[in-house]
Amino acid sequence: MKLSNLMLAILLASVAHGARAADSIVEIKKFAFEPKEITVAPGTKVVWINRDETPHQIKASDGSFVSKAMDTDDRQEQVFAKEGDFGYVCTLHPFMTGIVHVHK
Repeated sequence: MKLSNLMLAILLASVAHGARAADSIVEIKKFAFEPKEITVAPGTKVVWINRDETPHQIKASDGSFVSKAMDTDDRQEQVFAKEGDFGYVCTLHPFMTGIVHVHK
């Protein structure tokens, strides 16, 4: 292996081991969560972004998190450390529901 190829291999290996899972985005549009269901690995941060002109508030079904009332373009972040299925609802519009599946 040439020196430059070896250096490239070392660099790629270090990036792969130090990389953090990418954030997962859920957009709130037209009074719906898009996507309605997502699957992520443990340790992933899920970010909800309100794209509506109406406020929304997100609350976990198990009460583990609740957002403030989110205006247009506001964000709510939640890291999911444990495996499981985590349902949530917009407390201001209870017909809006979603679920985060957390699995390895």
